Amino acid sequence: MLEELMNKEYVVLDLETTWLTPYREWITEIAAIKCKNWKIIKEFQTLVNPERHIPDWIVRLTWITNEMVADAPTIKEIMPIFSEFLWNDIIVWHNVSFDFRFLSYYHYLCMWSYLDNQTICTLKIARKLLPELPNKKLWTICEYFWITNERAHRAMWDTRATLKVLQRYQIMEIKAQYN
Repeated sequence: MLEELMNKEYVVLDLETTWLTPYREWITEIAAIKCKNWKIIKEFQTLVNPERHIPDWIVRLTWITNEMVADAPTIKEIMPIFSEFLWNDIIVWHNVSFDFRFLSYYHYLCMWSYLDNQTICTLKIARKLLPELPNKKLWTICEYFWITNERAHRAMWDTRATLKVLQRYQIMEIKAQYN
């Protein structure tokens, strides 16, 4: 399953947003870690000015305040740089169906091209490898693997946690091959 990542660059990615629908909501933070051969080679992290008010309950969830994003670049300023960072690499995320909708929508709005990178979803992998877990939330999987994520719902913390989960999955696959 994860052998396709060997000898290729891939990007572990997470977004924070103002809620669920990309057509009505906005990205407030992007974080990504580029890896090759399971080693980190580059990181990308930025707050994003959504040019709109962030709802109070989202502020409480993400700890991203309107003051923090006031001087941050807009998605139109960030997307060309971030698109270059992503290149054609495989993108790894937890719950690809959520973040991919946002990123591809804003990629199209800003770059006039579709995001068509291959994706790997750690949530889908959890459904196969960890069926005994009561849910497949990143927090639950981190707890199962004893991974500390002190700032859940902050993009770089969740990205680092997802990378650690991905590494645990690889260990599970290697062990399964020898049993």
